[in-house]
Order: sequence, then structure tokens, then C-alpha cells
Amino acid sequence: MNYCATALRRGGVVAYPTEAVWGLGCNPWDRSAVAKLLELKVRSPRKGLIVIGADIRSLTPFIGEPLSENVRLLEQAIAARPEPITWLVPAARALPSWVKGVYSSVAIRITQHPPAVALCRAYGGAIISSSANRSASPPATTAAQVRRYFGYRIDALLPGAVGRLTRPTPIMDLYTGEMLRA
Repeated sequence: MNYCATALRRGGVVAYPTEAVWGLGCNPWDRSAVAKLLELKVRSPRKGLIVIGADIRSLTPFIGEPLSENVRLLEQAIAARPEPITWLVPAARALPSWVKGVYSSVAIRITQHPPAVALCRAYGGAIISSSANRSASPPATTAAQVRRYFGYRIDALLPGAVGRLTRPTPIMDLYTGEMLRA
């Protein structure tokens, strides 16, 4: 675990199991690390990325004003829908475009999957979470698939199994309730 957290702190990209598929993660505040992740995925920086954390406190730097109101709404939404959901929330004004893309919102999730929770805690904050695949390819569901996709171009791989979900987490708009990805 510590080698993965160290890799994140050093600007690396880490593969790890999430609730449904393998993810690629990096420090969201490190432009070079995000650029490396996007290059590995062959993904446009315009699309924006998901940020996961072990708790709401770790995600507050990403949430826009009015912060207390947005956090309150997020807590209510999580209580009403305790299954893993990625929430689209207003982005903090200082959030860089390499995280939110061309949008004024950001996708965040409090991860419930033990390996991802442990990784966020060992790292000491929230991380980027993007499916471990190249754009238009199916997401990896095993560590072997991650290695087939990326070889040793990732900086660390956290062993473990994906959770019980059969597809990536749904994405829902916190304010409208619109399901953007089922």
C-alpha cells in the first residue's frame, strides 16, 4: 500500500481495484501526473475526470461555493442512496481545468471499496479515478488486463479484487437528479 501512496506523491499513475472495474489514479493537483494518465488512456483533457476520496472531508477542496450548502446536499444524497454513485457537483473556483475539463462541475465519489479507501487514506487525500483502459476499450476487470493494456508504463499496481458492481458507478447530477451514466 505504501509504495502506491509514495508513487502518487511522486507524480505517478497507480492502478487499483474499484467498486466495479480497475481504475487508474493520480494526484489531481499534479498537472504532469494527470497528463500522463490521460496519455495512457488516450483520453481528451476536455472530458474531465472523476475524483474519489475516503470521506467528504477529503473531497471538499473540489466542491464549489456555497460549500456548506453543497456538502449538506451531498451528505443528504449519500444518505438517501448509499450505493456507490459518482456525483456531479459545482466545481471549486480554483479547481484546475485538467481535472474538470471544459465543465463548471466536477464528478466526485466517496469510495466504499476497501482497497480504494485504503489507498486514499495512505495517500492522505482524494485521487483521480478513471477506468483502467484506453478510450473506447472495455475497462479492465483484473490486474492481468491492466498489465495487458499498460504493461509497466504505470508506476504501481495495488493488488486486490474489484467489488460486486457489474459496471462502472452511475453518475448523477446532485442538483437535478439527472442520471448521466446508468
